Amino acid sequence: MADVAETIQGILSELRRGTIIIGVLSQLSEPQYGYSLVTVLEDKGMTIEPGTLYPLLRRLEKQLLLKSSWDTNEARPRKYYALTAFGREVYEGLCREWNVLTVSMQNIMDQDGG
Repeated sequence: MADVAETIQGILSELRRGTIIIGVLSQLSEPQYGYSLVTVLEDKGMTIEPGTLYPLLRRLEKQLLLKSSWDTNEARPRKYYALTAFGREVYEGLCREWNVLTVSMQNIMDQDGG
């Protein structure tokens, strides 16, 4: 027999995958390095493992949503990421779509008594 808590965790994990992108993009209007991004997101209630974040940042950069630059002025060099103009447009579009989706889902759940 399936465990309810385990099933919920699996489904939540699937839901989080899509929301992480919006969460990351939302924090990059100003340049941030990876660990600072992990901390900021965690402070706002979104936990993301560095092993998940860094490949995502590289992928978003390849998609031209982000640009990166190295800061070598500190004792330890850091790679900073920021939204590109294209990334800002995509982020704003995702926010609009997210708002439509959440309203739709709320309507569905309200009608179903959820």
